[in-house]
Amino acid sequence: MPAMTEEDRAKKAQAMERRIRDYFDACNAADVERIRSCFVEHAVHYFPPGMYEGPFRGALTIANKWKGAVEQLGSVWTVDHVIVDPDTSRAVIEWTHFKTKVGTVLRGDEWYLFDPASGLIREIRAYYASPADARLTRLELGGFDYEGRGYPLSPPLTRDSG
Repeated sequence: MPAMTEEDRAKKAQAMERRIRDYFDACNAADVERIRSCFVEHAVHYFPPGMYEGPFRGALTIANKWKGAVEQLGSVWTVDHVIVDPDTSRAVIEWTHFKTKVGTVLRGDEWYLFDPASGLIREIRAYYASPADARLTRLELGGFDYEGRGYPLSPPLTRDSG
């Protein structure tokens, strides 16, 4: 595949950011079809363990869950900062989630992986800005295949450890 020109990179970066903002607008509108249209069919949205009964699997599930959050919690989201990498079809954002019916504000970051062919979102990994749960020995996303994705499962050896 030929390298992207700077113009192509800029257009792809704009399209990726627009997709994320369209997704948040659709969530705020509780519009299931608009939310669903932002994702590939088998998309996955990961969360910290114990959140929302685990990962949301599938575009329709993601859409229905966020519609429910708007209806039950008065959820309203903002996109606060966006960084996109068109070369790798990845983005990261900071967001704020206002749960207006319960008076809660939740902040966090999300990693986005896009399907390069369609430009749709295929994966979101949500990280929350909150205290660590002292009861847990592993503070990581529930249901995420760290080993399969090549993440380290143990600390690297250092001069002091061996």
